[in-house]
Amino acid sequence: MRTFSQRLTLRFAALVAVTSALVLAGGGWLLDRELRRNLELLHATEQAELRQLLGGGPPPTPEEVARRIGRDAENDATLFLVQVRDPAGRVLFRSRNLGSSELPPLPTGARHGEVELPGVGPLFVSEIPGEGWRLAVASSLGIVDGLLWDYVRISLLLLGAIAAVGLGLGHAFSRVTLRPLRHIAETANRIRSDNLSERIPAPEGRDELATLVRLLNQMFDRLQSAFEQVGRFAADVSHEVKTPLSLIRLNAERLRARVGADPEAAAAVADILEEIDRINHVADRLLFLARAESGALQCSLRPAAVSSLLGPLAEDAQVLAADRGVRLVVDAPADAEIRADAGLLRQLLLNVLSNAISVTAPGGEVRLRSGPVDGGWRFEVLDEGPGLPPEQLARLFERFVRFDRRDGGARPGHGLGLAISRSIAQLHGGSIRADNRADRSGLRIEVELPV
Repeated sequence: MRTFSQRLTLRFAALVAVTSALVLAGGGWLLDRELRRNLELLHATEQAELRQLLGGGPPPTPEEVARRIGRDAENDATLFLVQVRDPAGRVLFRSRNLGSSELPPLPTGARHGEVELPGVGPLFVSEIPGEGWRLAVASSLGIVDGLLWDYVRISLLLLGAIAAVGLGLGHAFSRVTLRPLRHIAETANRIRSDNLSERIPAPEGRDELATLVRLLNQMFDRLQSAFEQVGRFAADVSHEVKTPLSLIRLNAERLRARVGADPEAAAAVADILEEIDRINHVADRLLFLARAESGALQCSLRPAAVSSLLGPLAEDAQVLAADRGVRLVVDAPADAEIRADAGLLRQLLLNVLSNAISVTAPGGEVRLRSGPVDGGWRFEVLDEGPGLPPEQLARLFERFVRFDRRDGGARPGHGLGLAISRSIAQLHGGSIRADNRADRSGLRIEVELPV
């Protein structure tokens, strides 16, 4: 697809070319009219001279006409064809350059016209009446047509040159015209979650560009306010929700010590403590997502060896896999280095591995593969679960999305782990996707991070 600068260049060049073509076409039309007007003037001059030679009086005989104008007609034979008729239409005289051809009479009332004479070609004819005769003077249109064709050829060459020059001028015009927009784009690209206070310098005046800059700055003001509100909301939720939960937990712990002799009451208190842990866990994850999506959470990218990242991760994941009765296999290059936030990347991969282990039946295998790809690094997690239909794959990384097992049971968790994994991948400038394995049942979740 062409860029806007290229489209503007082509439009400018097309505008210049079309305008030039219209001007040249108008010039050709004016040239054609002027050439025919000049022929009219030449014919009028020649007719005046011949009319004076013919004189007045009764209709002359053919011999008398030839005697009076024959010499002048022959002298001007290179420019004019001359013919004289009587009122009855009989030809009294015609110049030798007409040969055996006759100039047809013009329509009644017409003084000038164009005719096609066999053996002679297109002619421009002027005719005037006299006393007992009609004098017609004609000139070949070949010269006029030749001049017009020369004009057309030159015009086409000029149009080609104008189009080439128009492309160059259009490129320069687009560069100069779009320079303020490029400056706006560069400034807007710098305004991120860690730099929300920067604004686009407003140009002088009240034109469309100044209006656009003001609207963008107003939008950035609203975005900054929204980001700050999200940050304050996260802090408020952390304080206003987690503090009461801590108090509830403390009181429940005290209550459990007092009702230890009552098994039913002790079980109820244990359920309360478990639900408090679940609420704390969900609140922590929701706060993480809110901070990540609002831009308040920043990645601290540092060079890290893949083996040092995957080694401790594999140990923790191995505990989960062993508890489930699942084999965990980790394939990773021995000496490879990437830039990543080690803590966040560990959380991402552990979430994906935990999900893969939970859907794989005991005795199955979960495999973590890692390796370079074009311009980045790829992590792949393959499980041996039942897989998912396409409509569920599209929603796998949404919040609170949990799909029931095919045996009818509900899968554990809150449906936030993979949503957090997607946010972490995006914080790294990468992506995460899932599809069904082609070799057997199960999912393949692929994480790609830029190097």
